[in-house]
Amino acid sequence: MQSVPQSPSTPVTAPDVSRNRLAGETSPYLLQHAANPVDWYPWGEAAFAEARRTGKPVLLSIGYSACHWCHVMAHESFEDADTAQLMNQLFVNVKVDREERPDIDRIYQLAHQLLTRHGGGWPLTMFLTHDDQRPFFGGTYFPREAHSGMPAFGTLLERVATYYREQQQSLREQGAALVEALARIDAAAPADATPLDAAPLALLRHELSQRFDRTYGGFGPAPKFPQPGVIDRLLRDWRATARGEQPDLQALFMATLTLKRMADGGIQDQLGGGFSRYSVDERWEIPHFEKMLHDNGQLLSVYADAALATGEPLFARVAQDTANYLLRDCRLPGGAFCAAFDADSEGHEGRFYVWDRAQVQNALGEEEARLFAARFGLDQPANFEGCWQLVAAQEIDDLARSGSFGSTEPAHLAQRLDQSRARLLELRSLRVWPGRDDKVLTAWNALAIKGLADAARALGREDYADAAALALDYLRAHHWRNERLLASSLDGAAHLPAYLDDYAFLIDAILALLAVRFRAADLRWATQLADALLERFEDHDHGGFFFTAHDHETLIHRSRSFDDDATPSGNAVAARALRRLGHLLGESRYLIAAERALRSGYALLRRQPLAHVHLATALEEALALPTLIVLRGRQDELEIWRRELQRLYDPNLMVIAVPADITDLPPALAARAPQDNAVAYLCRGLACEAPLASLGELTAALQRGA
Repeated sequence: MQSVPQSPSTPVTAPDVSRNRLAGETSPYLLQHAANPVDWYPWGEAAFAEARRTGKPVLLSIGYSACHWCHVMAHESFEDADTAQLMNQLFVNVKVDREERPDIDRIYQLAHQLLTRHGGGWPLTMFLTHDDQRPFFGGTYFPREAHSGMPAFGTLLERVATYYREQQQSLREQGAALVEALARIDAAAPADATPLDAAPLALLRHELSQRFDRTYGGFGPAPKFPQPGVIDRLLRDWRATARGEQPDLQALFMATLTLKRMADGGIQDQLGGGFSRYSVDERWEIPHFEKMLHDNGQLLSVYADAALATGEPLFARVAQDTANYLLRDCRLPGGAFCAAFDADSEGHEGRFYVWDRAQVQNALGEEEARLFAARFGLDQPANFEGCWQLVAAQEIDDLARSGSFGSTEPAHLAQRLDQSRARLLELRSLRVWPGRDDKVLTAWNALAIKGLADAARALGREDYADAAALALDYLRAHHWRNERLLASSLDGAAHLPAYLDDYAFLIDAILALLAVRFRAADLRWATQLADALLERFEDHDHGGFFFTAHDHETLIHRSRSFDDDATPSGNAVAARALRRLGHLLGESRYLIAAERALRSGYALLRRQPLAHVHLATALEEALALPTLIVLRGRQDELEIWRRELQRLYDPNLMVIAVPADITDLPPALAARAPQDNAVAYLCRGLACEAPLASLGELTAALQRGA
């Protein structure tokens, strides 16, 4: 598809003479609130000192820039002078960007669930005691005017303030009990010497089958989330049995049907590529239109692997469209990627993406518009507020067979449709864009780097490897300071101590990039990150890792979890990545830490496998003897070997091609010395064979061990 103009940066604020304390922040989300009449504080000592001085409780509001209901509450309440006056009179008001401070968000989301017995979300509205940050009441979105059983926000503010004045003692007792409950939820499991086995994998496979939607794909009812980790898990289940007498074709079916339905649905941007956050319906037709970097990085990985596993052209195309979306719309100066695109533009969700028939016909002409309408559903009733969110309504092969569009050749119709898509994408780029959150998050960029590296490996796209390397270089230049990682930056200015996910995801991303492009500096950085992870995050008593470093700001709770959410569990990714890095470098410290992390979460995995899908994958790799191939020789020879070895889908195979002229290597790699011609060092577990001097010998050795 032809290129389109780069999307503009988010206009973070409108000019205003009155600016609150958020005006000095770097988060685009916080800056969106800098002109509110609310006397906002950013999270920090100044806010809590004011609360202690005045005795006012703290109103904590957590959201993010692409959150639709955050914008609604802002427009209704935070921009309203009367509501702001009440907030300022009764509370010390604190705004938090949950993407910059996931540590704070994790604590108060969990506290909200304990207090209300309901799930959380954003905006999260919590009320804290004035002197110890403990929550005593909370909710999510509150309307300015009472409706749908929800009180008016102003009325709620007055009631909460009155309750706080009159019920201090009971609130103290409640706060203490809540902190104890938080500690119990994240308490480390007792040491478990139970041998690790595959029983949790079998239980997880069974539970996924029970939840699978056999018509539309996905798992569970609407709203439907893509769940790339689940799809990856099913592809791995199939691959593990593919050479046996009873290959798990049902696992392959569940994975591929879900990928196909998502690819055809409105959750995928049919013009520009990339995926929205989730589908509001079971058919994947109408998305919640925000686009998040973490979703697209993970989906890029799984579509690329599915293309490799199945040879399905659709999956390769979706992977390419997703990668191209990242490079075209999300890449920032310097090579890193923005955090998100808003769901709204011009005050309406989805307006940027939807079409009406007249717009399409005027752009394409009658004949091409007729073909486009049949393919993308415009010949059916409108599906979104009188307009059309594009879906792949009919297969191109079926359109060709119908003979109704001037050609019976699918390839010719596909070419015409691609030209129409490119034309409409160009026109769409002239619309008012959704807001873009330009901050660079380490963990989310790591997922994008891994996605691009995986796509480079699966699809043979060197340009994707180039983009992954450039983004990694940005993080090293701007987010790595004094042997410590930083979590976020805007315009190159980085701040905030990094979290477990930042370290774990980045090590994993570097390993994915090393599999397609070996750079000694990347491997050195991976070891520095791993050493820092062990030093600053490891639970030395119980195994596994805390979400925050040992010297992090003291909060009311220190999270230590193994469950997945919109992103993989940091503990699960750390266990898998440290194990791979340990085998590559022959470093027992990493292998021991990986096993301790896995054992620390093993009881949870056995009880609730659906909540710990990535930990299940770490378990699968721990139960198998890892296969590592280190190639040495001239770069041109190594590329032939590497591509041939990576031609088939094998998620437990790690191939590293180290050119002969690279000498600055750790001892384990330096010992695998180059020879006159290309050679391969094949290792299973910690045992390595003699170097193999031909690709045929290597292939035969791999087949013997299969």
